[in-house]
Amino acid sequence: MTSRQLDLAGRWLRSFGEGFYTIGSAGHEGNAAVAAALRPTDPALLHYRSGAFYCVRAAQAAAAPTDTPHAEPAADREQAIDGKQATDQQQATDQQQATDQQPTADQQQVADRQPTADREQAVDGQPATDPDPATEPEPAGSAPSAGGFAPYAEAARDVLRGMVASSQEPIAGGRHKVFGRADLNVVPTTSTIASHLPRAVGMGLAVERLRRLDSAGRRTGTAARVGSGAGAAHAPWPSDAIVVCSFGDASVNHASATAAFNTAGWYDHAGLRIPVLFVCEDNGLGISVRSPQGWVEATLRARPGIRYFSADGADPVQTYAVATEAAAWVRRHRRPAVLHLRTIRLMGHAGADAESAYRSPAELAEDLARDPVVATARLLAEAGVASGEELLGRYDETGWQVRRLAEEVLGEPKLASAADVVAALAPRRPVRVARAVADAAARASGPGAAAREEAFGGKPPELAGPLTLAQSINAALADGMLDHPQMAVFGEDVAAKGGVYGVTKGLRDRFGAARVFDTLLDETSVLGLGLGAGLAGMLPVPEIQYLAYLHNAEDQLRGEAATMQFFSRGAFRNPMVVRVAGLAYQEGFGGHFHNDNSVAVLRDVPGLVVAVPARPDDAAPMLRTCLASAAVDGSVCVFLEPIALYHTRDLYADGDGEWLAGYAEPGAWVAGHVPVGRARVYQVGSADDLTIITFGNGVRMSLRAAAVLAEEGVGTRVVDLRWLAPLPVADIIRESSATGRVLVVDETRRSGGVGEGVIAALVDAGYVGAARRVAGVDSFVPLGPAARQVLVSAEAITDGARTLLAR
Repeated sequence: MTSRQLDLAGRWLRSFGEGFYTIGSAGHEGNAAVAAALRPTDPALLHYRSGAFYCVRAAQAAAAPTDTPHAEPAADREQAIDGKQATDQQQATDQQQATDQQPTADQQQVADRQPTADREQAVDGQPATDPDPATEPEPAGSAPSAGGFAPYAEAARDVLRGMVASSQEPIAGGRHKVFGRADLNVVPTTSTIASHLPRAVGMGLAVERLRRLDSAGRRTGTAARVGSGAGAAHAPWPSDAIVVCSFGDASVNHASATAAFNTAGWYDHAGLRIPVLFVCEDNGLGISVRSPQGWVEATLRARPGIRYFSADGADPVQTYAVATEAAAWVRRHRRPAVLHLRTIRLMGHAGADAESAYRSPAELAEDLARDPVVATARLLAEAGVASGEELLGRYDETGWQVRRLAEEVLGEPKLASAADVVAALAPRRPVRVARAVADAAARASGPGAAAREEAFGGKPPELAGPLTLAQSINAALADGMLDHPQMAVFGEDVAAKGGVYGVTKGLRDRFGAARVFDTLLDETSVLGLGLGAGLAGMLPVPEIQYLAYLHNAEDQLRGEAATMQFFSRGAFRNPMVVRVAGLAYQEGFGGHFHNDNSVAVLRDVPGLVVAVPARPDDAAPMLRTCLASAAVDGSVCVFLEPIALYHTRDLYADGDGEWLAGYAEPGAWVAGHVPVGRARVYQVGSADDLTIITFGNGVRMSLRAAAVLAEEGVGTRVVDLRWLAPLPVADIIRESSATGRVLVVDETRRSGGVGEGVIAALVDAGYVGAARRVAGVDSFVPLGPAARQVLVSAEAITDGARTLLAR
């Protein structure tokens, strides 16, 4: 009833311009029974029609004694340490055992009811029992206490605050209307159609991996706690938790849903456990587009490795029974399942939707006859629990209470400035990040020195002589694995093969298959695994094999990763360092898929950190910074590695070895720390005549051009940006002003390339000197020698500099 009245209140608020969200849950209230069948400690990612689920979850939490505070912004909270994490995890487990309630007599009668005939009993080839169950199945989660509207009042206030964009809304703070709250273990989703499903799979895999992680391998009391726990409000989930993820029937057709189902089934087929319960709320419509009769069931039944359950969402008794069975099966077997919940949709898609334009009166009347709220009232009246008049009175009373709350939240403040809006987007605490790097150095040279020497086979990388870019990244990854026990490296070909360019070679042998593993060939799923793993408390380092392969999965970064802190005020975070091999200039190999130079989409994502190391002695400290920033601030970092520089050894002439560099010993990590957004400057000759601003492959080409110009008496300073987002604006302005002549060398494209951002920064700062760009052509990179026609070259840089100097 509360959920239905909230839908009506949303329409009322909208009628006089004070409500900004009218997509409701009317007709989907059967998902309340799904919530009742779960534990309040099971993490949930909810469909936007899950109002009843959210209300029940809030009532469950209110009925259970808990010390968990409401979510607060994480920016001002101190980091927890691993020892605190272990304590919190034990407390959460103890609390779960204390608050899980036995079903009431009515609930037991429901649980004993036989499942519907159309429900699939088993997936072909799946065993009926599990030889290694995580826990005994339970018939239900904690039931909300009785007491009319009171148990649901807080949830109602949350939803209403979201509708009016109140800055006091507990999770998004007025940035969006979402179902989410840390103390309820409801993760906010703003899915662009099913984009949260890959994250749910990642959460399930991470929950199970962390459950099985050998506790002896955890460091206690020293390293910073990572994942959502690093400054986040909520406690880690119990070890036997399952992940629930709801979505609409139209979403089953989306590529993100297909990726999630396929990944869950793929891992199940491989013998790995993913305790995820998908809940498809099927009302037969995607706004006005109908799902063909039987299509959703056929699609869900056909998913290999995912057990199928089905229930009528208009029958709360059946829904509760089936949801209880499905949740218990997933919890016991630690395997994925889908609950196909047949619902109806009342009151249209949203407030402005005129259903009469595409639905007949007879169809609308048929849905109205299956109203789950009316069906529930009928069951209660037939059971003698309450009379029809009493139920109508309670319905009206609930409506009055919801309206009263709506009137109260109307006067609450809204976000009033741009600073308020972006405060939660991507916090930057450079001092704490630097401190984390210093702490890592102290551990590596102190208590962790013996383990480090053993991991490197008695020869740490600082004693291995000058290294290539690839070797330096490999060593830094190993040091990161040693310092972050919950760090995992994964992607296509990263484990057994060691990466297609050997960057992850030997890591699986050193740290085991649980922390370095191959994934299936699907970038959406690779990033989804990272998103879920970070949220569950790991420090994921996924690899995208080539930059061009990222583009079909970009929404996992934009719509999911980058928005998590923004829409939860830091209560939930998904720290992640995404390694991407990219950019052009591979000799004798490529075409546009292996030489992609399109980075504009990454720079366009608010809050995303984009790092591009060019030199081996920059790569390791920059990677350490990204790992520390992820652990400390929950940052999402893209570490873009120039493929053509992976194994480059020489700078000016064959055999000079000047592109190689030594690896810093731990004692030098603090002095060599590279903060996010700081450039590196090379001075050639007097360095007074020209400033070249560049990055990636452009650094090597610009240094070669600067050497030629030096022979002509021109002094050059070459600025390696190192960070494409955020740009090192202060360094750009300082070095440009030093010479008054700026040549921007951009190996990406002239339109939408990095150079545009550099020039814009100069203009915004009032730079009055001369400026010119040398950039790649607006073209895909062709195969073979033709690539030279569209890419920047050292000769083009030299010619551009001469033209600029001649002005």
